[in-house]
Amino acid sequence: MLAKALMVLGTASHVGKSLLTTGLGRVLSDEGYRVAPFKAQNMSLNSAATPDGREIGRAQALQAEACRAVPCAEMNPILLKPSSHTSSQVVVLGRIRGEVGAADYHLKRVEDLFPVVVESYRKLAAQNDIVILEGAGSPAEINLKANDIVNLRMAEAADAACLLVGDIDRGGVFASLLGTLELVEPAERDRIRGFVINKFRGDLNLLRPGVRMIAERLAKPCLGVVSFLADLGLDEEDGVALEDRRRTANIWRGHRRAETPSVERRLCIGVIALPHLANFTDFDALAAEPAVALAYVERPDEVYDADLIILPGSKQTLDDLNWLQQTGLASALLKRQPVPVRRGLIGICGGLQMLGMEIDDPWGVENQGPKCSDGLRLLPIRTILRADKVTRRVEGRLKQAKLFGQDLGQQVVKGYEIHVGETKYERESDALAELTREGLEGKTLDGAISEDGLVWGTYVHGLFDDDTFRHAFLRAVRPAFGLAPPTYFASVSARREQRLDRWAAHVRQALDVDQIKKWLGLNAHGHMKETLAYRRNSP
Repeated sequence: MLAKALMVLGTASHVGKSLLTTGLGRVLSDEGYRVAPFKAQNMSLNSAATPDGREIGRAQALQAEACRAVPCAEMNPILLKPSSHTSSQVVVLGRIRGEVGAADYHLKRVEDLFPVVVESYRKLAAQNDIVILEGAGSPAEINLKANDIVNLRMAEAADAACLLVGDIDRGGVFASLLGTLELVEPAERDRIRGFVINKFRGDLNLLRPGVRMIAERLAKPCLGVVSFLADLGLDEEDGVALEDRRRTANIWRGHRRAETPSVERRLCIGVIALPHLANFTDFDALAAEPAVALAYVERPDEVYDADLIILPGSKQTLDDLNWLQQTGLASALLKRQPVPVRRGLIGICGGLQMLGMEIDDPWGVENQGPKCSDGLRLLPIRTILRADKVTRRVEGRLKQAKLFGQDLGQQVVKGYEIHVGETKYERESDALAELTREGLEGKTLDGAISEDGLVWGTYVHGLFDDDTFRHAFLRAVRPAFGLAPPTYFASVSARREQRLDRWAAHVRQALDVDQIKKWLGLNAHGHMKETLAYRRNSP
């Protein structure tokens, strides 16, 4: 028996489709249903590794977690990872299919891929009670609609009841709801059963007259108004979210070395805002720490204000390395500092590769044709880019007991690898860690560290998500730069379930979940609740 299907559509990108799908997944899982998320096509540089070594959008991995389901490639059969404004890497069922231009993809490739999408959905539908589909952007992009396989065409294939989400925080929510429904076909309009207003701030009494009027105009019910929830602490996938990330002018004010000599001030961490920055959620847990002031760095002068700089992952490592050199950021990172004012430097994934001696792309994996560039030459490694992508969850231990000259102990590290390229040590040098890759036998060396311990790098994404490692890291790094050890810590991973439950409770209170279940032909008062405890305790 195929699952019941609900699709969450949006009037635009970044209106909250991903997080509402996450919340509804947890709400329905709480009632004992087997729930799976599904997004036919996702465009994002934030991705995650599945247990079997595939790559999917990070939002779908979070949604699977909320649904208490094991993430798999079928939950996001097509992942587009932008390489430029007009081209993207295409990942199909978790494996790289190739690089295509936007026009070629929309006009030719999409039709070839739609059967893969439908088969992926059917596989999930056969294994679950409910599948919650997420749309992308808007279903009313009339210039792309003929070849749109992620919104209403997929809703028809799944026979899904659709919920339309509008973002009032941006303004113009009533016009965006009305405009969306005016631009879709009558049969598609009928499939959209109701709407939700998201990210509301203010007095609900002032909003109610507008809600009544737009519901009458649309002839669709409002399923609820979801108020903005501060400090949610859950992953975001959309590139628009990165634009909202915190900048140095506000975050570092009062915490820079030049502004205060206090050893109690926050540690100023700067993440270089690379043009092709990937997996920016790697740093959300660090940003949540009360002893840290984390901001995104865009100019060379901002580098000098930082205690610690992080070179993040990149979809286009060679292009971003060239950008570092052109903007003067590379020179700022390489400038020698007096000992009392020393600064730390960390590279994650592509950032690790940039810190090495050289990056060679002989087969044009990232570029059209062979290319080789000198790295920042701060670590004794060389990288050759290869077409095969490493996509694995990993766990292991640090080989180095000290980072930044401070004792960290033999800490456990865990996360996931998503990268192209093989990195080798140029000369005898210690690796940073020894790792075991999920699904593979044996151990592998990871990362590198400079002789003075101030520069190191790793391929492991999600390194700072683990509370134990992050807390040990902060205990070491703050004294290394003349600051007192932290007094308080954030418990991010330990409270992740609490955050999901908090968001689900917020969504449950705001939305008419019983009405949604009626759309799906389900008992409005729940079913199979007796299986919930079993599923929660099952491996």
